[in-house]
Amino acid sequence: MEYLIGIDIGTSGTMVLLLAADGRIVDTGSQAYEFEMPQNGWTEQDPALWWDAVSSIIPELLTKNQIEADSVKGVGIAGQMHSLVMLDEDNQVLRKAILWNDQRTAKQVDEINQIVGAERHIELTSNPPLTGFTSPKILWVRENEPEIYAKCKHILLPKDYIRFKLTGEYVSDVSDASGMGLLNVKERTWSQEILEDLEIDPALLPRLVESVDISGYVTEEAAKITGLAPGTPVVGGAGDNAAAAIGVGVIKDKTGFTTIGTSGVVFVHSSKPSTDEKGRVHTFCSAVPNEWHLMGVTLSAGSSLQWFRNRFCQEEQMIADERGVDVYQVMDEMAKEVRPGSDNLIFLPYLNGERTPHLDPNARGVFFGLSPIHGKPQLIRSILEGVSFSLNDCLSILRDLNVDAETMMLTGGGAASPLWREIIANIFDCTMNTCESNQGPSLGGAILAGVGSGVFKDLDEGCSKVVKIKSSFEPENQEHYSKYYQLYKDLYPALEDQYKKLSEV
Repeated sequence: MEYLIGIDIGTSGTMVLLLAADGRIVDTGSQAYEFEMPQNGWTEQDPALWWDAVSSIIPELLTKNQIEADSVKGVGIAGQMHSLVMLDEDNQVLRKAILWNDQRTAKQVDEINQIVGAERHIELTSNPPLTGFTSPKILWVRENEPEIYAKCKHILLPKDYIRFKLTGEYVSDVSDASGMGLLNVKERTWSQEILEDLEIDPALLPRLVESVDISGYVTEEAAKITGLAPGTPVVGGAGDNAAAAIGVGVIKDKTGFTTIGTSGVVFVHSSKPSTDEKGRVHTFCSAVPNEWHLMGVTLSAGSSLQWFRNRFCQEEQMIADERGVDVYQVMDEMAKEVRPGSDNLIFLPYLNGERTPHLDPNARGVFFGLSPIHGKPQLIRSILEGVSFSLNDCLSILRDLNVDAETMMLTGGGAASPLWREIIANIFDCTMNTCESNQGPSLGGAILAGVGSGVFKDLDEGCSKVVKIKSSFEPENQEHYSKYYQLYKDLYPALEDQYKKLSEV
């Protein structure tokens, strides 16, 4: 039997997946780690944590499952996007990686808009500059740590650092590079104009490949550490969401996925590089060669429900413990007894500000319409609906750009809720499916490795062998939500100035 390995370099841990050529997930392994917050709003992580995880998990998986090294035909890497890794001329890490959720670069984002021009930046990169992106991080290091910047010879993203450790190659793929703020996303090349404007030497940046292309081969040194065979192909791989799309079979027009994790993502595949001129959604290169995807993000999706559970559902937790079930199941059952619209209660899920479509760090959560008739069941259901409305804001922008999905895969922790799946299907007005596997990026990485190494003929064959539908829900009562969604949309503009005033009190 031939095997493939998919690696996902996450923020809270690394996952490695072992996939058989017949489509079976043989085994997975993971290793957790923390990130550091040296100052308020700063997040950093030592890249050694990622390599330690990879070099520990892979040999454990191979030994545990009695897999010969030469039967592993390819490796695919996915991972957290945007984070900045800097190497010196001896390939030593110069400083801890500045992560995707680091917020120190507001000044540098303003500088980029002034130097390049906000509209021109969107024209060139299909996205506005954001504090999370890589380019403002590069400027921050240059301005605040000039001695480190002067020693920098290579700039990499997290998964590409692991690629370097495996192969010795400085390479990125176009999907991950799309989130750096330096890529001409439509042309899938580094933007020379942006690099010149920002005075960034292109020699610092990695070579670009498509996600299924072989980017290098496992070196003798890496083979001794990981247990892989020297010469094993390592493909381009992808950023986490682009890889997750492969892992759930979203590789064609009219397909997409919605993730309800801590944050929420609406992702739709597109054969054309449609761009939102207002910069409200991302347009990135897809892991499918020469195609793209559009993506919107709501910051407090599953975390909204988690907040309510932690603060107000101690009684429900006790009931769940007595029944031997998850407390979210108890909450789901309570909310199911409430009719759509939560008895005229609307929740705005802006607990940590918002990203799409408002891009407002001052926005905060609201229960609108509270009255004495409302109890926990209504509050819980309004959270499920409010998060779904927020995700529908993302999808509505994509639909305005003529990018739509007739079917959606629902992933993340929220996919475990039958009620949430039903609510989203009705609000989106599209078929909502779930997968047998919820491994997302690591599974996508393995499929990409299969295509690059020739185990699979193409992505169609790889996804058809691997991705299996677990459940499906067709929209039934979308008309119940239309008036509530319109009210929901009207609330943010009415509160925008008040949010700002509140932040200044």
